[in-house]
Amino acid sequence: MKEKYLKDYEAPLAPLSLVDEASRCLLCLDAPCSKACPAGTNPDRFIRAVRFRNFAGAAEIVRENNALGAICARVCPTEKTCQKGCSRSGIDRPIDIAAIQRFITDFEDATKMEILSAGKDNGKKVAIVGSGPSALQAAATLRKLGYAVTIYEKNDKAGGMLRFIPAYRLSNDVVDKEIARLERIGVRFVLNTYVGKDIALEKLEKENDAVILDCGLSYGKMLPMFKGFKNVELAVDFLKRVKDKDGEVALDKHYLVVGGGDVAMDVVTTLKLLDVPYVTDVVYETFDEFKASKKELDNARHEKVSIYDGYIPVSFDGKVAAFKHRYLENEVKVTADKVILAVGQYADLTPFGIELKNNEVDVDGYRLPNRNVFVAGDIAKSGQDKTVVGSVRVGKEVAVAIDKYLGGK
Repeated sequence: MKEKYLKDYEAPLAPLSLVDEASRCLLCLDAPCSKACPAGTNPDRFIRAVRFRNFAGAAEIVRENNALGAICARVCPTEKTCQKGCSRSGIDRPIDIAAIQRFITDFEDATKMEILSAGKDNGKKVAIVGSGPSALQAAATLRKLGYAVTIYEKNDKAGGMLRFIPAYRLSNDVVDKEIARLERIGVRFVLNTYVGKDIALEKLEKENDAVILDCGLSYGKMLPMFKGFKNVELAVDFLKRVKDKDGEVALDKHYLVVGGGDVAMDVVTTLKLLDVPYVTDVVYETFDEFKASKKELDNARHEKVSIYDGYIPVSFDGKVAAFKHRYLENEVKVTADKVILAVGQYADLTPFGIELKNNEVDVDGYRLPNRNVFVAGDIAKSGQDKTVVGSVRVGKEVAVAIDKYLGGK
């Protein structure tokens, strides 16, 4: 049962297919694909290198610009970023940039390339609270600038929300290898340590030249009508539980999922890959408003998930959930063994006494007023989408902001 869940949903490109795909590139002078990449990974440059069979050079381009290149190659919503900007779209279809980047980072791994490096020690220290993608990228950038970096993570493994992404999209093995690269350039990880409880934030402020808070949106929201029922689970808890156990979990026959974002699509596709026969997804948005990426929605449809769009939950008695359409005089009732809610997530900064506004710390420029504390990731007011690639960009920007604050160039 778990084999389908653990297997990559999309097969990697073979070498000949890779070269054919790269050869479709129009070699734009001022490449719109690179302009559209939030992380600045420069797809035009690494595609050009692949065309000339310079796979090592391509790997250097990816890794020097994106410390999480192998992860982004698998989970980045490229149809909304680099591929959306691809000039080839006006002829037939955009270049499959994600697949090319994945081949490059797989080549890097297979040939044991060591591209990330640390700069000359500048005698300054930065502590990072949380180990999500923004934190990991910030650590890589700061090490390149010569800072000593220590990451504090409350769980027993680093990676933050990367550990919630289903294995068919992103295996823990890929995450582990990205983190190991950071360890090899001197990033120190302190696990099973909850800053705000096990160690005070004020202590980190005193002992370091700067502190980064990267507390992700790791807590799922509960709808009041579903609260207190034992057969109701939050999506983030479900996804982490399944991934931690490599898909070896007991499941019922009929699941109701409420929500229509990428997390909801991860849940419904996971359930189907684990051979749950009946999966029903009820979504607040209509299909023309859908929040999930087209790729994730297509995956759910391919797995024959029943999706009802445009409905609001009105009641739940522990077995039957009733929904009313937002615009039409329609109602549906769904009977299910289990319910999984994917209706949003939030961060908890109460241990630090920091308030959030719309899940973000209401400061511009990442730094808290009159403190050496900076915010990163989903809680940062950055204007970036709450995606891995958006978080990579924020991590780079925060690292540069810290360097400027501490007198760097």
